[in-house]
Amino acid sequence: AMEDSYAKFVSQKISKTRWRPLPAAALQPPDLFATGSWDNEDNRISIWSVGDLGNVGFSGECQGELQLLCDIRHNGDVMDMQFLDQERIVVASSTGTVTVFRHHQNNQTLSANQQWERAHYHVDQDTSCGGAACTGVICNNPEIVTVGEDGRINLFRADQKDAVRTIDNADSSTLHAVTFIRTTEILTVNSIGQLKMWDLRQQRNEPSQIFSLTGDRVPLHCVDRHPSQQHIVATGGQDGMLSIWDIRQGTMPVSLLNAHEAEMWEVHFHPSNPDHLFTCSEDGSLWHWDTSTDLPEKASFLHQGGRNTTYFSHNIVNQSVVSAWLGNNPTKDRMEITNLTPNQTLSVNSLDVLGPCLVYGTDAEAIYVNKQLFA
Repeated sequence: AMEDSYAKFVSQKISKTRWRPLPAAALQPPDLFATGSWDNEDNRISIWSVGDLGNVGFSGECQGELQLLCDIRHNGDVMDMQFLDQERIVVASSTGTVTVFRHHQNNQTLSANQQWERAHYHVDQDTSCGGAACTGVICNNPEIVTVGEDGRINLFRADQKDAVRTIDNADSSTLHAVTFIRTTEILTVNSIGQLKMWDLRQQRNEPSQIFSLTGDRVPLHCVDRHPSQQHIVATGGQDGMLSIWDIRQGTMPVSLLNAHEAEMWEVHFHPSNPDHLFTCSEDGSLWHWDTSTDLPEKASFLHQGGRNTTYFSHNIVNQSVVSAWLGNNPTKDRMEITNLTPNQTLSVNSLDVLGPCLVYGTDAEAIYVNKQLFA
């Protein structure tokens, strides 16, 4: 898999990588992405260009490299990051502050456009040292939802100074991540293995539904919703397991899949090709889960190029024809899993997929781009 990847060493540990969204009608692959760093003296938000990366020159050699367009200092570790639109990026900090940065494309600079200081805090908002990490942010322009270590949920609106809504004691444990289910409903995951649904139209400060992993209360670190079937949700946690949930039914996951050997940091359905799912982990692996093909009945086999590929057959209780993720015939239900980072040893902290392109960042102070995910 590595032959399709371009690496850039950046002398900072990368905590987040995000493609800039493409305009609605765009046919070209994504060309810009943002990164955020952590655990460095001086953390930064950076914008990179993929440019001519991988185009073959006249003499047959591959051209180009990842190019840094601009960067800006960020106070605290970058805990999460989402593009609000083509120009603005919302960044969650370990200090509890949420900042909107604007990328000025005319002169390739970044500037802080808007800031909610200590959106998350432990004691009270005014003490100097009471900040609590903002762990997750999700955007649905102009709305921005943040969650944090303090168990708070904030709803902000771009260009508005004050929070539209704050649920102060939404959770007694740390909230690790958040995603939109629909425009007025969000899902949060917490450090005791619960998935909670919140209806932002309701004035009540209680979740409308609670789902949980049975048994061990394993912390959940990440969540993503299927792009077209909003009732299908994937989560990943401290034990590296991938859980698939159908939020229309039951309060437990419909399937638990053995995945990584350490914490799963991010899970993403491919936005336009959701039979493909991607997960990354502290154990240095990044897995591509493919449910799109009816695979031959083989126990396992190796691709050329040294990719380790395993077919997992797994059992799913609730049967549904609608999505491969909910399984239709458990005996035939197999998926192909490919580790895209066979030699990586340090944590893969973040990944993002858009069109044929994957970007991911690691504690080995490197960013990788693969432009031919489905080649």
